[in-house]
Amino acid sequence: MPKVIKRIGGVTACLLLAACSGVGPPTVARDRFDYVNAVSDSWKRQMLLNVVKLRYYDSPVFLEVTSIINQYSVEGEINLGASWVDVDGAGGVVGGTGRYADRPTITYAPLTGEKFARNLMTPVPVGAVLHLVQAGYPVEYVFRIIVQSVNGVENRFGGQLMQRKEDPRYAELLGLLGQIQQKGGLGMRVKKESEQKSVVLFFRSATADRSLKELEAVGRILGIDPDAEEFDVVYGSVASGGREIAIETRSILQIIAEIGSQIDISQKDLDEGRTYRVSGDETGVDDYGKLIHIHSGTERPKSAYTSIAYRGQWFWIDDRDVPSKRTFAFVMLLFSLTETGGQGNAPIVTVPTN
Repeated sequence: MPKVIKRIGGVTACLLLAACSGVGPPTVARDRFDYVNAVSDSWKRQMLLNVVKLRYYDSPVFLEVTSIINQYSVEGEINLGASWVDVDGAGGVVGGTGRYADRPTITYAPLTGEKFARNLMTPVPVGAVLHLVQAGYPVEYVFRIIVQSVNGVENRFGGQLMQRKEDPRYAELLGLLGQIQQKGGLGMRVKKESEQKSVVLFFRSATADRSLKELEAVGRILGIDPDAEEFDVVYGSVASGGREIAIETRSILQIIAEIGSQIDISQKDLDEGRTYRVSGDETGVDDYGKLIHIHSGTERPKSAYTSIAYRGQWFWIDDRDVPSKRTFAFVMLLFSLTETGGQGNAPIVTVPTN
């Protein structure tokens, strides 16, 4: 009997110690990274889906994950009893019940109304474009994707959908700005006048001699004052003077629509008129370079950076295609940069996933 009681006491002590230890702390490392990976993967797939939908003239829908709440509970019950069953001694009976519950609750909010217009249809702020360049992104790369025109010089990448005339000088302009940037001659600052802030683009005098030829060529293309070192940057297609640079930027909706024009559409869908054709080599950029390559096919890809199923087909970006991955990640970064303000009054969907 004493041995049985000791055993029962030992089991009870172990269970009580287990109950005293926290359930939540060990889950932080696991849940945090699991949810980060899950949200990241779903965000990439959602973006790719909307790129493809726009190519097929379907309405884009963005659903934001606004909150993730995970609840854990551990419940247990121990029943102890002992009885004498024979002449040799008493027998012990140990009974126990337990329950473990994981109740994640995820809240989704569709991007609609004013927030949809603000995040997707409003042109990317000119200041954000120059801040990206200042942060070290190549000016050629940033301007090719975000900027539609500089002082009326039209971007060659993306002229297909907006039916705007392509200007061969744009590629030359970006090449010159890229050379100036590499020499450290391109800079910007924010100037505050009264209650308003304006962005100033300048060419560093310390490197002006080394960039003299490039600066002269830039001035010729943009029609700016060759003697000026600082230029007020405004949003627009036409500058008001020789000391002003007018930059017309695109909205996120325009950017992802242009990305969609570079999808490898099946010949069957093109022949049946399910989407539009792109002239030339179906990239819309000719020899200017293809920024992203989105594949399509009937079989699920084996090595994909991200992939989605749509209209009975698979669309994906190859995981070994670094330039395409970089462009796709950059567009997602732009989407985050346009995120402003609090949550709107859109309907909220809360889904218990247990």
